[in-house]
Amino acid sequence: MDLITLDFETYYDKDFSLRKLTTEEYIRDPRFEIIGVGVKVNNGPIEWASGTHEELRSYFNGFDWESSMVLAHNTMFDGAILSWLFGINPRVWADTLCIARALHGVEVGGSLAALAERYGIGQKGDEILNALAKRRLDFTEEELDRYGDYCVNDVELTYKLFGLMGTGFPRQELKLIDRTLRMFIHPLLELDTDLLEDHLEDIRDRKDALLIEAGVEKSDLMSNDKFAALLRAQGVIPPTKISPTTEKETYAFAKTDEGFKKLAVHPNTNVQALAAARLGNKSTLEETRTQRFIDISKRGLLPVPVKYYAAHTGRWGGADKINLQNLPSRGPDGKMLKKSIIAPEGYTLIDCDSSQIEARVLAWWAGQQDLIEAFNNKEDVYVKMAARIYNTPEDQVTKHQRFVGKTTILGCGYGMGADRFKEQLKNFGVEVSRDESARIIRIYRDANEDITKLWRDAGVLIHELSNKNSVMIGEPPVIEPIALLQALRLPSNLLMRYADLRPLKSEETGRIEFTYRSRRSRTRIYGGKLVENVCQAVARCVIAEQMVHIAKYYRVVMTVHDSIVCCVKDEEVKDAQEYIDSCMRWVPAWAKGMPLDCESGVAKSYGECEA
Repeated sequence: MDLITLDFETYYDKDFSLRKLTTEEYIRDPRFEIIGVGVKVNNGPIEWASGTHEELRSYFNGFDWESSMVLAHNTMFDGAILSWLFGINPRVWADTLCIARALHGVEVGGSLAALAERYGIGQKGDEILNALAKRRLDFTEEELDRYGDYCVNDVELTYKLFGLMGTGFPRQELKLIDRTLRMFIHPLLELDTDLLEDHLEDIRDRKDALLIEAGVEKSDLMSNDKFAALLRAQGVIPPTKISPTTEKETYAFAKTDEGFKKLAVHPNTNVQALAAARLGNKSTLEETRTQRFIDISKRGLLPVPVKYYAAHTGRWGGADKINLQNLPSRGPDGKMLKKSIIAPEGYTLIDCDSSQIEARVLAWWAGQQDLIEAFNNKEDVYVKMAARIYNTPEDQVTKHQRFVGKTTILGCGYGMGADRFKEQLKNFGVEVSRDESARIIRIYRDANEDITKLWRDAGVLIHELSNKNSVMIGEPPVIEPIALLQALRLPSNLLMRYADLRPLKSEETGRIEFTYRSRRSRTRIYGGKLVENVCQAVARCVIAEQMVHIAKYYRVVMTVHDSIVCCVKDEEVKDAQEYIDSCMRWVPAWAKGMPLDCESGVAKSYGECEA
């Protein structure tokens, strides 16, 4: 299999660039133009090709793409150009940016320049000519050659980086990068434009109705000072708070501020109407997302942007300004955006969700045998927990009590304290006293002694890693501490790093706390948090292996949290669902005894087929 390394140089100007637009917007825009492309086959010389679209198409016809691996730095961009504009579908997609995120996280950064410096392979060139707002034909021959030299250097750096970073990189993860990129580069999903336009009209109608009910203009609500004046006119003193950043008094008008929440239930209905109008018109996320979906639908199919190794734990994340990882499922808008994502004619979507996978990983890693057995026996662990909390027979547990049991199982597994648990329940609309919250915490910990022991053991591991020593924790050998690197080796054979892990005295509590260098600053780590990190990372390793198995036979078009969404031919739905379910229940060799299970749903739209 040939390795084809490439890099496109494209037209950009002040208002038209990847800084201003998403990848999808930029490439599909009528203003888009390729200035040239650098191409290297295996270890051969790098060619710089520049010309019309048809000339480039003819040039690309000289390569055996179907038998090749295509490599770039940020392949989501270069791969989309090859696929969308030239219909090219290589055997494998590879990406040094993806590999760098997995190997280095925040240590180096993902830029080609930073990575080249880190590995000592050369220097990324400066843009030696001003290419801003210059079309291909605006360049002189000399300028185009110099631009080509710049591109050729980028290709060479990418090729060298792959040789250094790719050597020893887990083969399974390379497959996963390919599958992740294909969700974007080779889109298959459609968007229901009519549904989206109706939804957008409903959103705007609701906002207008709130303004009419409050008897105000939108401009009266956008300014904090104007909103405060409206409250004073109703005889209400505007709520305030101390800003955590400026440490000065400011208005408490954020939707999460307790003062603002009280306005929503104020005895004066006029105040309630003002608060509702403010909240409704300040909340633009759903409206913005819906408009973005409409714009994409008018340009073509839905490329699914999923960022490989977006989180410290290796989990996927959203990208390209349409984070499909957190589309709403509740509230007045319900699942409208999810319902707008549909399979093409002749195809059906299958959404398969790994049931309670993090709770199952936690029980398995801690060796909490009674919980493992309950999962294996398909018992309702939420009901069992609720029965303990409320001292009632399992067959008499109410829906409300089960919800509390569910929140306890999912929320208390990582050492959460009573105050935080009380707040978590409150966020879900369940009010309990601090004493009641503490009582529930005690019941959980008494019932899961092996899990609580794991937190303590994890605390010891953190201390040892800070001194560049190590101890093994957890019953199965799921993680291996790498002391000198202050890292944990995961089942994927990748490392979860805790760079510069060390004890620091907390300014708030005066206690010694452990922190490590993270993306923006320093992040606190403790026993329960480390256990949470590992459980998330291990769950991701499981789902990743399952995805690779599924992708052998069926098209994976999306992954959201712990679910995998496939698009299959209508006539293959029954067999496909059985196979996908079996893959999602499959236990990797390194996870012997892990009590996995799944649920799946089938429908034409994503919102209707969610498990």
